[in-house]
Order: sequence, then structure tokens, then C-alpha cells
Amino acid sequence: MSVSNRVKQLLDEQKVGYTHHTHAPAYTAQEVAGAEHVPGREFAKTVMLTDGDEFVMAVLPATRKIDLSSFKKIVGNDKLRLATEEEFKGLFPNCETGAMAPFGNLYDLPVYVDHSLTEDEQITFNAGSHQDTIQISYADYERLVEPNKAEFSESL
Repeated sequence: MSVSNRVKQLLDEQKVGYTHHTHAPAYTAQEVAGAEHVPGREFAKTVMLTDGDEFVMAVLPATRKIDLSSFKKIVGNDKLRLATEEEFKGLFPNCETGAMAPFGNLYDLPVYVDHSLTEDEQITFNAGSHQDTIQISYADYERLVEPNKAEFSESL
């Protein structure tokens, strides 16, 4: 089952309204936001961090980047660093590397969402491929994922 299908299954089971879009292949969060014609601040990008043993998922707007020192303090792990695609690709079976949806809870991963993303009514995110996105209300996302909310990003 692809990540997109896992996410869609969860959304359907929970009776969450969503829109699924496809677009030409795009690889960066800003490119996907542009292809989908959504503001970068409403596109939720997923960033994986690791300390070499454990993984953590950070979710933030396409227009921002992680402030790693702040994130380490929030999580309480000063050994965290950005994970390489090679390190995390096996965590998301049937998903194109780097196109995972921000639903770490489906993979028993802790999820942290940057406070700046919580201010938008709708969010859009990759849905398992570099051509698929899903848009849902932020309130539904928060209800389904129950992420840790914190301030850990800065403008690009």
C-alpha cells in the first residue's frame, strides 16, 4: 500500500474531507507549492532528523527552514541532525524518497509541527509521490496526527 493510499485510507476512515491533486513531477517544497498554485506558507514540507538511532519528523511551511539548535532544545536531543534520504528511505515503504506525507504517526514516528503552519486554515502536502498532493484543513491534520507544536523554524 502506498503512503498516498495509507493517508487516503485514514482520511476516509475518519470522514475527513480532502482534495487529491496531481501535477508534473516536482522535487522541492517550493516547486510543489508552485505546481499546485498554493502559497508556500500553506505547503507542509516534511523534514526528517536523526541522532543515528531514532528518527523524528518535523513539519513546516515550504517558506521556512528548521532552526536546528532550537529544534534540538525542544526535542531534548542535542545529537539530532538532518537525516539523509538514504538513511530514511526505508521508513516509508512504497513511497518515493522525499515525498512522504507528514503523517509520521502512521509509522510510529514522533511528529513536530512548526507553529507557523498552524495559522493556516488549509494545508497541502506530498502524498507519497513527486506528482501527488493532498489538501486538508489544518484542524483535521492536527486531530489525526496529534503533533507536538513548537516554534523551530526561520525564514529561508
